[in-house]
Amino acid sequence: MVTEQALNDAVKTVIVPGVERSLDDLNLIQKITIREDGVEIALANAALGVEVQEYLTDSLRAALAALKIKTVTVTYHEVKPIDLNHITHVVAVMSGKGGVGKSSVSAMLAVALNRAGKSTGILDADITGSSMPKMFGLKNRPLGSENGILPVASASGISIISMNLMLPEQESAVIWRAPLLTKAIQQFWGEVLWGKLDYLIIDLPPGTADAPLTVMQSIPIQGVIIVSTPQSLVEMIVKKAVNMAQKMQKPILGIVENMSYFYVPELKKKYELFGKSKGAALAKDTGVPLLAILPIEPDLARLADEGKIELYEAPSVKLLGEAVIQAVEKKPETLK
Repeated sequence: MVTEQALNDAVKTVIVPGVERSLDDLNLIQKITIREDGVEIALANAALGVEVQEYLTDSLRAALAALKIKTVTVTYHEVKPIDLNHITHVVAVMSGKGGVGKSSVSAMLAVALNRAGKSTGILDADITGSSMPKMFGLKNRPLGSENGILPVASASGISIISMNLMLPEQESAVIWRAPLLTKAIQQFWGEVLWGKLDYLIIDLPPGTADAPLTVMQSIPIQGVIIVSTPQSLVEMIVKKAVNMAQKMQKPILGIVENMSYFYVPELKKKYELFGKSKGAALAKDTGVPLLAILPIEPDLARLADEGKIELYEAPSVKLLGEAVIQAVEKKPETLK
């Protein structure tokens, strides 16, 4: 007779299409019952359309046939995605203004965490200026049903949801007022089946208006990363973002100074194209840790344009991921 462990292991090999994660990863397995005449598997029907259900049923029967189980009954039970999601750490990336590379920092952070063995997702809350699908080379529309949406898997397995994945064309404009933008962000949080994740990175739109406010009020953020660049104007606006996070009583993991310098390896020299680095001084003024100082990298821009940001390799990416893991998981008492 088949053992319970062998049965569980076989069921966990079945992958949900689109999101490309296992039934166990998505928290969809409710109960597995061994009977005299076969096996009954109860799955949560969160964001699973009819075609996906049929695919999963066939896949489960094929997986268990290898264990010589002839009769496999699969049942689906209505459950909301929010009731299945188990996200350990939610980190929001924000900036006081646009043009500082906030989205690229969000993407690099997700890549770094994923490489470190952390199951990672990205919620693209920049509804009117979403760029994640472009950077990750995503073109498939999300699958789903009336009660939920499945995120789309990147090449390396990062789960991503973005408004641009739902538009007829990448260039289509989202011309919405604040209430609709707010509703979309809330749906991305509560109606997307994220399942079990170590980290969910939320890429906020620039500024301190409705969208960032919605995220901070309605999503249990455990840490905020604020992106800056060396310009004095940005320094002033970053302090506004720090002030907002503090007023909302959200822990600030630290500041990331992006585009701090350009390094010419042939000359072994750094050029501070936007002025002298202000990261350390800004951290001191605000009482917020300086997480990382990132250079200007032409390779990063090229790979992002080609939809291959996951191929970007640089010591700064690894260091960024390590800094966030250290701040979130190992030294929570340092959060401001």
